Amino acid sequence: MPAPGLDPFLGHCAERLAAAGVPSARTDAELLAAHVLGVGRGRIGALRLAGHVLAADDAERIDALVDERAARVPLQHLTGVAYFRHLELRVGPGVFVPRPETEELAGLAIEAAAAVIERRGSAVVVDLGTGSGAVAAAVASELPAARVHAVELSEHAAAWAEQNLAPHGVELRLGDLRTAFGDLDGSVDVVVSNPPYIPDGAVPVDPEVREHDPSLALYGGGADGMELPRAVERTAARLLVPGGFVALEHAEVQEAAMQDMFRAAGAWTSVAGHRDLTGRPRCTSAVRRDA
Repeated sequence: MPAPGLDPFLGHCAERLAAAGVPSARTDAELLAAHVLGVGRGRIGALRLAGHVLAADDAERIDALVDERAARVPLQHLTGVAYFRHLELRVGPGVFVPRPETEELAGLAIEAAAAVIERRGSAVVVDLGTGSGAVAAAVASELPAARVHAVELSEHAAAWAEQNLAPHGVELRLGDLRTAFGDLDGSVDVVVSNPPYIPDGAVPVDPEVREHDPSLALYGGGADGMELPRAVERTAARLLVPGGFVALEHAEVQEAAMQDMFRAAGAWTSVAGHRDLTGRPRCTSAVRRDA
């Protein structure tokens, strides 16, 4: 491949991605180029304006990555990085790629734990089904006074989570969220979870999700996808101190079912729904009743 100018080369890459149905074609082309060149995306703009000419081997590497992205391999699998709040997380095949909407869930957990820390000086937080470790890492990095624990069932996902959680001192366990942390029963201040919640018969539309996110991280069990969310509710009731806080993510169509689940259980008060930045119902929270 001859050495091309960066600006026209990126334009061509973006056209290929758009033709393949990638919704963020120009952004993805620039991020892939930034990854290959070892610079930030902002630097790509400066190089374009300066008329930068790509080395032939760099152009070949970008071209190969664009081919993979056009085949709808997730961008984060190609760069190995996902951004979540202020964190740069390691991700790849075998782990659910954290989404921006889950930052709302992390924010709820951080706010609740911060209130406990203000009163008592420390807080215990548990993340059920941590996946890449995004939520647990966000809590631990933003609240150094919190003692954060996380559990993940998938060995593949846990390998990625270990990379993301170890720098923040989070204790990671390999296990089932239904039975995890028996040693912490009745001593946890905040439980947070982004459990699998897609109904068994629902197939995700986006190829990046359908073909690359692990099924274990997607399907919640049953026709309504609520088996694992119900398990989160039961585990949270077991773990939390009276007055403890739980929040979990869900599909926008599950808001009523989630709130009904907490109210029917009898262990909860202050059941509330929370919307993401697009205004869609995204999380439900509740407070553990006094015994």
